[in-house]
Amino acid sequence: MSPVPEKEFTEAEVAKHNTAEDCWLIIGNENTGGAKVYDVTSYLDDHPGGAEVMLDVGGKDADEFFEDIGHSNDAREELAKHVLGVLKLTEEEKEKRRLAAEKKSGADSGGMSMIAILVAAAGIGYYCYKQKVEASE
Repeated sequence: MSPVPEKEFTEAEVAKHNTAEDCWLIIGNENTGGAKVYDVTSYLDDHPGGAEVMLDVGGKDADEFFEDIGHSNDAREELAKHVLGVLKLTEEEKEKRRLAAEKKSGADSGGMSMIAILVAAAGIGYYCYKQKVEASE
């Protein structure tokens, strides 16, 4: 028996569900199995960060927000209980998301490079300082 296909929703359909009485979120990306649609209405009052943080992204793609917070495995298990289906994307939308992810990835690695450069510069500065102090003794 083949698996039952997941229900598909468009971003426009999800966007209609952005209130405390009816709150859906899009969470997921290529690295996490794809964008899925979640009905979190019944979970709003139980969310540890409060309902407001979820309502702020209600009806929208909340993946970056969800991932940036660093949710626990328990949170991910709770989220899985609320899945409605998957986000239906046109080829154009898929390409747009792919390019945005690449751009974000490039921006993130640039920030890490700058941190590495600063740490290296501080290390070199400290080494030079120690050499100067030892030479003067």
